[in-house]
Order: sequence, then structure tokens, then C-alpha cells
Amino acid sequence: MPVEVATLGMVDAWPDAVTSIHSVAERALAALDKGDHELSIVLTDDPHIQEMNASYRDKDQPTDVLSFGQNEGEAFVMPVPILGDLVISLETAQRQADERNHPLAAELRILLVHGLLHLLGHDHMDENESREMAQAENSLLAALPSHPDWPTTSGLIVLQGGT
Repeated sequence: MPVEVATLGMVDAWPDAVTSIHSVAERALAALDKGDHELSIVLTDDPHIQEMNASYRDKDQPTDVLSFGQNEGEAFVMPVPILGDLVISLETAQRQADERNHPLAAELRILLVHGLLHLLGHDHMDENESREMAQAENSLLAALPSHPDWPTTSGLIVLQGGT
């Protein structure tokens, strides 16, 4: 399964993050029957993701995950279907994990699922979209292997007080 994980910025404090996110990404793609698709993940720090958030979303603040879909715009046929790129701030993920009282690996799992669903066309701009995406997050999280101390089926939308 073609999952590539890279790091950018000051992320040395989280040495296990690359292995953790790679494993979850492969399992999530398999659960979605997208195991033959390529996914790129960049783990970064707050300054780098803030710069990207400002450039691409006009929001000059750090965020937890950004999704850049390859399926937007004109179709380009590749031998391996490409889903796109996810960028995750390890600093923001660690803060959210601490606030939610679970390990960073659990938070990365939640953020990966959220970003991956964006790449597949889900969104949460209105109440109906939010409800559908929350259900998709919860279903995918439930399909992934879990750990007894981690939230299993609460996706990012639900954790942030959404539907």
C-alpha cells in the first residue's frame, strides 16, 4: 500500500509518530477499499502548518490537519491512483491529545481519518454534511484496530462538539 510519510520542521520530540501514522494510514486505506491508492502524509510543527493554513485557507493560525486532494480539478490518469496529501501538526495534535486525555497516537488516528475523508470528498460546511462526515468518521474509526485506552469511534467532528 503506497503510503509515504515525511517530516517538516521541529518534530524530533515525536520519534514514534511516523511509524504510528503510517500503520494507521495503511489500515484505513484497506478498510476503505483504497489500498491501491497513494497517500502522502507530512508531519510538521505549528509554524509550518500555520504558514500553509494562511496561504491556502486565509487563516493565519495553526491547525491540526490540512487536506490537499489530488482528485480536484482536471483528471490526470496515473498508474497508481493518488488520493492526495495530508499535513498534520504534531504540536497541535499533542495539545489536543493532552486536552482529551489520550495518547498522541490516538489523536493522530482521529486526525488521519478526518483528513482522509476530506480527500474522499466529505466536508462539514453545513449541518447535513457535518452529520454525514461525523458518521463516516465514526464508522472508519470503528473499523480500525483499537487500543483499550483510546477512543474508538469518536471522530474529530464529534470531539469538537459537532453532530
